[in-house]
Amino acid sequence: GEVRMIQSDTGADPPDKEDKKFSTVDNPENGLSRILRLLLQELSLFYSRDLSGLCLLYDLLHSPWLQALLKVYDRLQQFREKKPAPTTHCAQQLSREVVELLRESSNSLEIQELRQILQAPHYEALLRAHDTVAQKDFEPLLPPLPDSLPENEEATRIVCLVKNQQPLGATIKRHEMTGDILVARVIHGGLVERSGLLYAGDKLVEVNGVSVEGLQPEQVIHILAMSRGTIMFKVVPVSDPPVNNQKTVHVRAMIDFWPQEDPAIPCADAGLPFQRGDILQIVDQNDALWWQARKVSDPVTCAGLIPSNHLLKRKQREFWWSRPYQPHTCLKISMEEDDYMKIDEKCVEADEETFESEELSEDKEEFVGYGQKFFLAGFRRSLRLCRRKSHLSQLRATLCGTGTGGGCWTVGAPYEEVARYQRHPADRHRLVVLVGPSGVGVNELRRQLIECNPSRFQSAVPHTTRSPKSYEMNGREYHYVSKETFESLIYSHRMLECGEYRGHLYGTSVDAVCTVLDEGKICVLDLEPQDIQVARTSELKPYVIFIKPSNMSCMKQSRKNAKIITDYFVDMKLQDEDLQEMEELAQKIETQFGQFFDHVIVNDNLQDACAQLLSAIQQAQEEPQWVPATWISSDTEA
Repeated sequence: GEVRMIQSDTGADPPDKEDKKFSTVDNPENGLSRILRLLLQELSLFYSRDLSGLCLLYDLLHSPWLQALLKVYDRLQQFREKKPAPTTHCAQQLSREVVELLRESSNSLEIQELRQILQAPHYEALLRAHDTVAQKDFEPLLPPLPDSLPENEEATRIVCLVKNQQPLGATIKRHEMTGDILVARVIHGGLVERSGLLYAGDKLVEVNGVSVEGLQPEQVIHILAMSRGTIMFKVVPVSDPPVNNQKTVHVRAMIDFWPQEDPAIPCADAGLPFQRGDILQIVDQNDALWWQARKVSDPVTCAGLIPSNHLLKRKQREFWWSRPYQPHTCLKISMEEDDYMKIDEKCVEADEETFESEELSEDKEEFVGYGQKFFLAGFRRSLRLCRRKSHLSQLRATLCGTGTGGGCWTVGAPYEEVARYQRHPADRHRLVVLVGPSGVGVNELRRQLIECNPSRFQSAVPHTTRSPKSYEMNGREYHYVSKETFESLIYSHRMLECGEYRGHLYGTSVDAVCTVLDEGKICVLDLEPQDIQVARTSELKPYVIFIKPSNMSCMKQSRKNAKIITDYFVDMKLQDEDLQEMEELAQKIETQFGQFFDHVIVNDNLQDACAQLLSAIQQAQEEPQWVPATWISSDTEA
């Protein structure tokens, strides 16, 4: 039955009938068509024996589409043997002459149609392509080689590149000993890298016929900038071209970097500026000090230089910081004017001397580009945590290494490796963390979010060491535990946040959050900025949303009826000083912890902010997000 169904679908003629139409496939028959005909004749002898395999093969070989395909193959083989040559090398010129003759002829409808076809843009482009291939003028014209070369002449290579709007994507430098102009590095994504004709280490001999011997890199760049059209390089190739076989790595920047204010960078114009939280694609780590990377938000541009992990950690060990960018400021580091931290003057002087000597020892490079501009600013890092005034006890400072004030901050890794994470519908929801300065409306947004859909959103039940009141129930308002149990949770790093109020300890534990997540709900917390790091684990996979205040004028209007609730005053209205403090605190929080924020919402209208919050949470649960790579690897190992 299966064989008959196939026969019916293919529409094959019965084998006992004369297959007249097949004789027209190829006349005279040759090649594969002839072999197919002979094979079908042999198979037809066994067709009546009802052998399923042979019947299936017969029907397949008898199919019209296979016969047509073989016919096309035979025709291509015939043309391949004949090697057809173009009838004319100037079809475009011939078409123009025909158009001129048609203009002098009678103005009939056929002539008008023919003239319209010959003048159509796509037809002219087709003829232009035909003439280019026929004349074989698509290769660049290279200068003729000299008749005789000196015996001591180094092997040279002529490289021709077509100049366009993009930079060439390479840096050059002058060798300190020999004075030769060398290709220092090839930037990924640039014209040089795509051509595969120049490599790091190649020595430039001539540029557009001009010798570069004795010239400075800046002078060579000037020659390139004045060039038009094609650029001809005469180079002595490096004996062993470098090969980049590294895999691409994605990282989240945990610092700000602005190449124009880093005196140690070999070539500031080739640097890639980035800010905290930017996702970078590192494409080359061959250089131990300067990597090549591009932003994932702009994947089509050339890569740029960024400081490597090793370089940044070395600068951290040597107490190297630079000031935030100010227009027209000197690049020299001036730590005594830093607003965040005072350092001993002797350490500062030693630090400046160290990096001045480093700058002199670095080989400076010039970027081979066409006026490519980057934003100016500096490599900066603030050294003081911005924390709201709270009744934190010394217990957390002792156990977690964090003081109650805004003391020194231990700087972590400058880059965090990340990967794309797509939550599976069967997985637990991600924890949603709200962060913002006091008074911005974090608690109100969280309350409205839970009230609008309590079956979907819920907050974790906190822990406390105080005794329950008469109307309270354990596990509903609080988890009532002893002080020893509370301290044990802190020791085992199971407490996301904790503090002391009127002699009692309060806090939210990881287990309380997991209880909400295990119920299939989305847990929504508001945390202090410094507690974000504690929550950033593969177990919770938090999605951090920063609630940001609007400008002063909007806040005065939206919060004119807002009141401050304290231990002493219940009806105290917000003053301009309070709004100013809120704005400044928000800026400090964003500066210090912005690299951890997955989303930012400006709360200038509570209803709009709540709608944005709902949309952001839906994206966090349903759309791919960049998360630390350790979260993914932990899931895989589990």
